[in-house]
Amino acid sequence: MTKRALITGITGQDGSYLTELLLDKGYEVHGLIRRASSFNTNRIDHVFTDPHDPNARLFLHHGDMLDGSGIQYLLEKVQPDEIYNLAAQSHVKVSFEQPEYTLDVVAAGTLKLLQALRSYQKTRTDPVRFYQAGSSEMYGSVPPPQNEETVFEPRSPYAISKLAAHHFCKDYRDAYDLHISNGILFNHESPRRGETFVTRKITRAIGRILAGTQKKLYLGNLDARRDWGFAGDYVEAMWMMLQQETPDDYVVATGEGHSVREFLDEAFRHAGLSWEDYVEIDPRYFRPTEVDNLCGDASKARRVLGWKPGVSFTELAHLMVDADVALAEREKAGSAGPVVLPPAGKPRP
Repeated sequence: MTKRALITGITGQDGSYLTELLLDKGYEVHGLIRRASSFNTNRIDHVFTDPHDPNARLFLHHGDMLDGSGIQYLLEKVQPDEIYNLAAQSHVKVSFEQPEYTLDVVAAGTLKLLQALRSYQKTRTDPVRFYQAGSSEMYGSVPPPQNEETVFEPRSPYAISKLAAHHFCKDYRDAYDLHISNGILFNHESPRRGETFVTRKITRAIGRILAGTQKKLYLGNLDARRDWGFAGDYVEAMWMMLQQETPDDYVVATGEGHSVREFLDEAFRHAGLSWEDYVEIDPRYFRPTEVDNLCGDASKARRVLGWKPGVSFTELAHLMVDADVALAEREKAGSAGPVVLPPAGKPRP
């Protein structure tokens, strides 16, 4: 029988790649989206078909993570076999400006979903499999390498909220025997990354600089080090976790750390530019409490899941630059549209 999955945060970067992956595997996919006065589904429009089509396998539902009764109703209506909780206010810097909202959506929203799962599971004989999107930001100031046994020292409202959600999931797994797996994902990027995140901000600027529509790029801490991978690779790990008979927690990372400065070097070099000619430091982009160095040890995911990253740091930077150069050219010509990559896990040209 066709498996059915529910994805919260389906319109985000990870949601779009995960949707492609699951559709490619024959799933029926349902996504939770927020009501807005303008369309915000551009990342998944290329795989969406009219729900009146008898062959349609992607369906979208309006809802909100803070509406517990609405989430309960949605689970009963959709009857998912797997749930992927990707919804979040996911920008670390913004979380300092909107801490209460971040806590509500990330932590309380996850708790409401877990409560709905607990009730829904009582109607099922087989386990409903639940994936929780954790974050490497939960490690905060703890030096690398970080793995599943590393202590957490979060240093932002976002990280604290993600850690609360992480512990809610562990508690509900133990207390109610639910099939819940926590993925502790390190930074993962793509041409679908939001434009305010530093890697995409850099590659977006490169495209516009080459197109002659931008002159300067303003950044914050260039010495911060992160473990950057490709989002298309990381959603495969999410799916792999839910195929295990026993739920567990897994770090997903490349094991390589690079500074923002190194990403600048690689991205601008690929475009034939020198970043020193365009980048200026703006103090407003520094965090009140900085996380200096995150680099994950994903040996457990390699050993148990058989997962490993497929796109290198250099390939990722080049992939993003090429996509944003093409996007800037289309923007300048007045025909901009979303950058669409092939489904995750398939060869890219």
